[in-house]
Amino acid sequence: MNMDGKVLVCDEIDQKGIEIMKKSGLQVDYKPEIKSDELVKLAKDYDILVVRSRTKITKEIIDANTKIKIIARVGVGLDNIDVDYAKSKNIQVINAAVAAMNAVAELVIGLMLSLARNIPINDAGIKNDKWLKKEFKGIELKGKYLGIVGVGKIGRRIGRIARGFGMNLIGYDVVPIDQQFTREVGLITTDLNTLLSSADFVTFHVSLTDDTRHMINEQTLKLMKKTAYIINTSRGAVIDEVALYKALKEGKIAGVALDVFEVEPPTNNELVKLPNVICTPHIGAQTVEAQELAANVIAEQIIQIVRQSEF
Repeated sequence: MNMDGKVLVCDEIDQKGIEIMKKSGLQVDYKPEIKSDELVKLAKDYDILVVRSRTKITKEIIDANTKIKIIARVGVGLDNIDVDYAKSKNIQVINAAVAAMNAVAELVIGLMLSLARNIPINDAGIKNDKWLKKEFKGIELKGKYLGIVGVGKIGRRIGRIARGFGMNLIGYDVVPIDQQFTREVGLITTDLNTLLSSADFVTFHVSLTDDTRHMINEQTLKLMKKTAYIINTSRGAVIDEVALYKALKEGKIAGVALDVFEVEPPTNNELVKLPNVICTPHIGAQTVEAQELAANVIAEQIIQIVRQSEF
């Protein structure tokens, strides 16, 4: 069929993805700063919407036109898209989950090392003329237990890297965990409560659903060791930040590294300014390689769907 579909790219994406779509014959408009009210007005003119995390695709936007056939997320999560409503309107919703796998995994390892060796606070000390060599004694990753909550593509990648450090792996997921991976890395599979009570580090890789919202709360935090650390690069609302702040202040856990927050940018200043909290601004997939791959993957998926459809 003729590739004459119209694409509106609503967020900043790698230009190579745009070039791929244009070369296929698709008409692409690039409006990376578009606001929701403008999108409601313009949506009727497009067959395909491409977004990252900034743009929210709501029921109102979907209802604004009857032309949209594809909503594409250049990234992993889909919580900024009303997926159920889109599907009820026969709109295909796609993402590029595999693209961020390695980038997120490497960030988790970096955050874990930063927690274990107090890297940020020691760096800040030197920059403020303080030599904190005796104040902060770190720990080694070798021999420690890493709990992976959500053993999908990203969780498995982290597990393989962590095995290189000599870590022991514990996994929990609501869906069956890949048995080949379990055998490969010697993963111990268990329930969430056992994982939390056993792990020295816990990393989260789950979608935000009614079941995962605040899965880390006052009660589940009580299960963890006082020497344990949390790393969250999935979705901020997986953790109850009020309960987390209390646990950190009271010494119920040793520390936390957060790349995601319940509100972004975070408004919980008391939490983020604690000395045993390391923060990054949702940069899990923010690498040159991951962004290029995500844009390319989405572009190719869109082209394949359009070729098989009648727009």
